[in-house]
Amino acid sequence: RSHSIRSPSGTSIQSWVFMISVGFNAAASVRVGNELGAGNPRSAAFSAWVVTAMSALIAVLAGVLVFLLRHKLSYIFTGGEAVSRAVADLCPLLVGTIVLCGIQPVLSGVAVGCGWQALVAYINIGCYYFIGVPLGALLGFKFDYGIKGLWGGMIGGTLIQTIILLWITFRTDWNKEVEEARRRLDKWDDAKQPLLANVQR
Repeated sequence: RSHSIRSPSGTSIQSWVFMISVGFNAAASVRVGNELGAGNPRSAAFSAWVVTAMSALIAVLAGVLVFLLRHKLSYIFTGGEAVSRAVADLCPLLVGTIVLCGIQPVLSGVAVGCGWQALVAYINIGCYYFIGVPLGALLGFKFDYGIKGLWGGMIGGTLIQTIILLWITFRTDWNKEVEEARRRLDKWDDAKQPLLANVQR
């Protein structure tokens, strides 16, 4: 019963922050893709880091606010003291989730804007199914950490995913990405010409 009562507080707050980061995800994808297509490597790099920093800042501020209000947060939804203590106990995990979910989606958006959809898919699958789920099951059931272990394992998978995406973004040669974008555009133009010729006929 206590789990069903305390779920809305953490879930709602984390969902609010996640919706913001998903908006930044779309913005990063479009802006980085447009800048690369226009042949502006410095603008693409600047856009990528600015949108990541903005989303991270919002996530950190939300995480700090949640942590400071951890003993009062549950009273928005219930008056039970036992629930309040449980929410305060799990709050550090919630803060970690909020911060990571404010950064990881934006980095994924940057990667999509660079045309790395397949790479992002492999990273997501690997970190979720080969790190997050096994680690959560191990901590939760083998070492008897319960919900903390399950949640901590998933945070661990998301953390690895975020670190990998940060490393890839940091090491990106933006001039090379502009060249790759031009190749893709040229390839698209070559494929489009026969279709336009058929329409004109």
